[in-house]
Amino acid sequence: MRAVRLSVVTAAATAAALTAVTGCTEKSSAKDGDHVISVTATDDKCETSKKEVPAGHIELDIENKGSKVTEVYVLFPDDRVVTERENIGAGTKQRVTAEVKAGAYEIACKPGMKGDGIRQTLTVTGGKAAQRDPRLDKAVAAYRTYVQAQADETLPLAETFAKAVKGGDLEAAKKAYAPSRIGWERTEPVAESFGDIDPKVDVREDGLEDGQDPAKDWTGWHRLEKALWQDKKIGDREKQLADQLITDLKDWQKRVGKADITPTSMANGAKELLDEVATGKVTGEEERYSHTDLVDFKANVEGAQKAYELLKPVAQENDKALTTELDKQFGTLNTLLDKYRADKSSYDFTSYDKVGKADQKELSDAVNALAEPLSKLAAAVAK
Repeated sequence: MRAVRLSVVTAAATAAALTAVTGCTEKSSAKDGDHVISVTATDDKCETSKKEVPAGHIELDIENKGSKVTEVYVLFPDDRVVTERENIGAGTKQRVTAEVKAGAYEIACKPGMKGDGIRQTLTVTGGKAAQRDPRLDKAVAAYRTYVQAQADETLPLAETFAKAVKGGDLEAAKKAYAPSRIGWERTEPVAESFGDIDPKVDVREDGLEDGQDPAKDWTGWHRLEKALWQDKKIGDREKQLADQLITDLKDWQKRVGKADITPTSMANGAKELLDEVATGKVTGEEERYSHTDLVDFKANVEGAQKAYELLKPVAQENDKALTTELDKQFGTLNTLLDKYRADKSSYDFTSYDKVGKADQKELSDAVNALAEPLSKLAAAVAK
């Protein structure tokens, strides 16, 4: 979900999370300077070096000169997301590779990671679209099938959760909560690309926009999580929200198979999932009431690894050293996560409030080690 997530747990974990999401830089992969757009973000400006680029692969060379953590988006006219990079720390730089067709777009910088952002228009002119290896088309098709399957499998689990809430069964609702989120967490960047679904189902209270009233405007899983674990009660409002969650997830299920997916959006989405881990799960902020963070953590890693594995044949030819490193770091992180569950087929993970600070730091270091090479995957498949 989109929110400023850095606050509690430990200074070490927070610093490590920031390293994962703000410390990654990479050399330009663009063969033609016309495809590189410099984006300078401050607390009140979003300056871009170009207003027009040819169709194909573009590369955003982003520098945050402001005092706030920011995020940068390339958006379709209807606010669907082409690509994004969140959690760009003050004084840091990032590079993001994306694929665009001819048409009108906007580049948006969001200081503080809230609101509609400061926007600049971008026109993509006609010409040859990005030439794809046929294997990448197969990867996109396979990934589209995967995200649809995750949505389809989520609905019955979410309905079990909603049924328990509506029945007033506190313990049954708690038991069904984390499993209902796994498919969503595996594919969250695709859901976020629509712009309007994620704020309904997965926002935390501190992620609400200015002016929104938590009592009226906060909906979705985390609102119900708070009721179950902190308030320890289910009232009429919670039962209404359970119905609303199913309505919103059915909307997601219906739309997810039609999402605009490209090889670079798959690669960038994998990086976004690691950012989610670094700034939400490792810090313990995602599931602050239920402490089921490690379930989300594992699902995020699984989703990122799925996208990577589908893109790997092409990425390996273009940058064998990168894929060797990614294989190593995915293996290390998965082995580490296995320490916190009963067996490899189970999602019965240790409650995160039982994980000590040293172990949290170990998890954070493993995420950092994977996030840095993963930030280069999009450039590798775009060569």
